[in-house]
Amino acid sequence: SKLAALFEHPLYNIPVPEVTERDKLFVVNPMEKFSLRSSGSDEWVSSSKAEALLPTGKTAYDTYPTWLKFHIGINRYELYPRRDPLLPTLLRDLATQRIVSSVQKSGGTQLKLIMTFPNYGQALFKPMKQTRDQETPIDFFYFSDFERHNAEIAAFHLDRILDFRRIPPVSGRLVNITKEIQDITTDKKLAKTFFISPAGNVCFYGECSYYCSTEHALCGKPDQLEGSMAVLLPDKTLAKRRSWRSPWRRSYHKSKKAEWELNPNYCAQVRETPPYNRGHRLLDLIDMAILDFLMGNMDRHHYETFEKFGNDTFLLHLDNGRGFGTHSRDEPSILAPLQQCCSIKKSTYLRLQLLATQPYRLSDVLREALAADPLAPILAEPHLQALDRRLGKVLLAVGHCLAR
Repeated sequence: SKLAALFEHPLYNIPVPEVTERDKLFVVNPMEKFSLRSSGSDEWVSSSKAEALLPTGKTAYDTYPTWLKFHIGINRYELYPRRDPLLPTLLRDLATQRIVSSVQKSGGTQLKLIMTFPNYGQALFKPMKQTRDQETPIDFFYFSDFERHNAEIAAFHLDRILDFRRIPPVSGRLVNITKEIQDITTDKKLAKTFFISPAGNVCFYGECSYYCSTEHALCGKPDQLEGSMAVLLPDKTLAKRRSWRSPWRRSYHKSKKAEWELNPNYCAQVRETPPYNRGHRLLDLIDMAILDFLMGNMDRHHYETFEKFGNDTFLLHLDNGRGFGTHSRDEPSILAPLQQCCSIKKSTYLRLQLLATQPYRLSDVLREALAADPLAPILAEPHLQALDRRLGKVLLAVGHCLAR
């Protein structure tokens, strides 16, 4: 296994700083056990009278479902640890747990559902809109591209292989539209949009600002539909997140260019602007640009951080559905932060060099990681080949910077 060998490599065993209580997203009372008594909300309910030791002799932590253990494990430095024993169970839960509720997620340009499991865990479901080998048409603007469910799955594994660990775990899943959405939804607006297509397939389209119409309906075969299931982060009422506009945001206009596209010295002013004027925020942004370039994702207008940790924490790499749309062409402008700032974390650079070598080739380790997903194969082979080509271009860009 190339993947196992990669994670054993010294570059993947650099210790994270010691995590103190202040560095944890949640400080948990070890006496609280998880109780499945509902208080009418989707949140888990702790029973305040729990004893330190439960009748089974287990600690209270053992009573927590996997999604809650994942939430509790989030800290200032990482969304989940490198050798996270929870990860296989969490991915399996996403793929197999019974769905007890499906409602549409508000906001966004495309249809997404929030699905709830019996243990109060929740996942964001993005349905399949395109086949694996459909490329984004060459005349499409990045903002009119579809979101791809398989891109969400591949992005999670790529992010982990790069050792960023900033994307919440995602698994593929085959969903029964009738039993797991239509029959159980309490969302009246969503319920009104189901119909049977002329081919006899169950379809629905929901309500959203762009792609929610009969022409853009999602149809099963006859009611089986592929999608990505991403673990939801803790509710914002429990763990506030701050949304930051990316300095390298595109104009989202058919003819206007953004300032960074016109000013080659743009990075100089970014470096003087908080929060990029101190700490590792700019380097984290460059990490994100490299991830996006490898995926071909041009749609990174914002990013988020957990408010509790201030400016000294990692960036969340959310919403990756517009990645992996093209394999036949690369988009050099995504690398603008790296090229204009000529900065990169040493650890990132060393790992990228490692992933360009034969024993740890990026396409091979990602192919191996994706093979375990229930919807495998996740990426068409040309997309995996494109990763190696793009990795070469990232290393070339760093080479130019070093030469300068």
